[in-house]
Amino acid sequence: MRLPIAGIAGLLVFAATLGGCEMLGMEDPAKVAAAKEADGKAIGGACRHSGRALEDCYLMNPKAQKAAVYAGWRDMDGYMRDNKIENIVPDLVDAPSGNKPSEPAADSKAKPGDDKKAATKRG
Repeated sequence: MRLPIAGIAGLLVFAATLGGCEMLGMEDPAKVAAAKEADGKAIGGACRHSGRALEDCYLMNPKAQKAAVYAGWRDMDGYMRDNKIENIVPDLVDAPSGNKPSEPAADSKAKPGDDKKAATKRG
């Protein structure tokens, strides 16, 4: 049984159409899921490398998959421990810390450098 040439051409066009779904804006759900998981792992690894707590990563990235963020954080934690790598402090954002910087007392209105001015007036 032979297919007519129109049938073969139709099959080729159909196969080409299925292969080009991404060009039409139809994304492959498996690829989208894999990309989201990879992004979550990258976020988790970056958070751990910068010394951030896992809960902070969740709060800072609410759209990321929590399981993927955890997996990336855990993997980076093991890698850093095995290779004795210290946390890095990002230059563009405040360093993570549980303590807020101490502020001068409310009744003290001295500015930095005022003690130098007072010392020059006395001497």
